[in-house]
Amino acid sequence: MNAPFHVSYQHGTTYRRATAARLEEMSKAPKKKKEPMPPIRLWGHVVALAWIIPGGGHFLQKRNGRGAILAGAVTLTFLLGIFMRGTMFEPKTADLLTTIIHVGGFLGDAASGILYFLATWLGYDQIDLSGLSHDYGTKFLVAAGLMNVLAMVDAFEIAVGRKT
Repeated sequence: MNAPFHVSYQHGTTYRRATAARLEEMSKAPKKKKEPMPPIRLWGHVVALAWIIPGGGHFLQKRNGRGAILAGAVTLTFLLGIFMRGTMFEPKTADLLTTIIHVGGFLGDAASGILYFLATWLGYDQIDLSGLSHDYGTKFLVAAGLMNVLAMVDAFEIAVGRKT
């Protein structure tokens, strides 16, 4: 293995010299310019559809295979959370930790888009029960929303041409 420097942990002096040399080399490297934000007309409708319908942004961009996989994964995860009788978070404010957990959980649930809205409009309101199955169900509901957020980011990157 050809390493640019030899790492020796004996008294740490060689390691410190190599680290300092590497840091100096990194500081002299040319800095990348930050790309400007693309106009919203290129990606706004794609991201909105990707939020409302899981995989919808990919379907809109003719990425049907990827859209079907994402739609299936988000929907299956959300339904598993419902079948495990997971609790939907409601935004509560109290101390800092409670606020972060409940508001963050609510945003994670709402990120599932139409699945979240259908569940709440159809009256799904599971009380917070103790037990592993219910707790895992709650985590599955939030995980479905977070997967949809990743799908939205992917649809955005395709729409602006950063990803093919």
